[in-house]
Amino acid sequence: MGAQVTIVVVDDERPLAELVARYLTREGYHVELAHDGHAALELIARLDPELIVLDLMLPGIDGLEVARRVRATSDAYLVMLTARSDEVDRIVGLRVGADDYVTKPFSVNELVARIQAILRRPRRGGSTPDAEEEDVRRIGELRIAPGSHEAWLAEVPLDLTPIEFALLEQLSAAPRQVWSKEQLLEQVWGSAGYRDPHVVAVHVGNLRRKLDEAGDRSGLVHTVRGVGYRLVGP
Repeated sequence: MGAQVTIVVVDDERPLAELVARYLTREGYHVELAHDGHAALELIARLDPELIVLDLMLPGIDGLEVARRVRATSDAYLVMLTARSDEVDRIVGLRVGADDYVTKPFSVNELVARIQAILRRPRRGGSTPDAEEEDVRRIGELRIAPGSHEAWLAEVPLDLTPIEFALLEQLSAAPRQVWSKEQLLEQVWGSAGYRDPHVVAVHVGNLRRKLDEAGDRSGLVHTVRGVGYRLVGP
């Protein structure tokens, strides 16, 4: 799998970007580098990578704006790098479509491990599969097709990021079961050991917003205070 996966690393700290590239190349990935926002957008548009490692602070177009533009056209996984530990920066990064974040300074081995875990999740499939041709989960008006990585509320397709879909898929695997943040980190991100559980809350919030926009008035994703989240049908 690794030799077929393209990763774009975007960081204006050239030695760091080159170090990350060496580690990822050693694992069998094809890696391309960019050192500013303009170059990053051009490279991403040309390569359509499976995953992007994106620094928050870039010359020209900053990382958040790059993320916004990328999310308009690409479903690539997005891991943001930030030198700031402020929680607001983390939340904003996730809300523009980032799947994970790493705070500098970081272990390159840890970053590679996160990337390997996140790449185990498939990217989204085509936009209009025949739902009758595969195993589709139905919870009220919600339909989830794990094989094609798609979901609909009534007849409205849900435009979910890979992580948002993975969360919905996990919650729908056992409706009414309560999943803790730690369990969701383990199942969706691949590990709970080095991640902030707040990442889960932000992505669940994004998922709820998209369900609301598609017409969910019953509140399919419930918070069980002090425990976690569950998916509840009609």
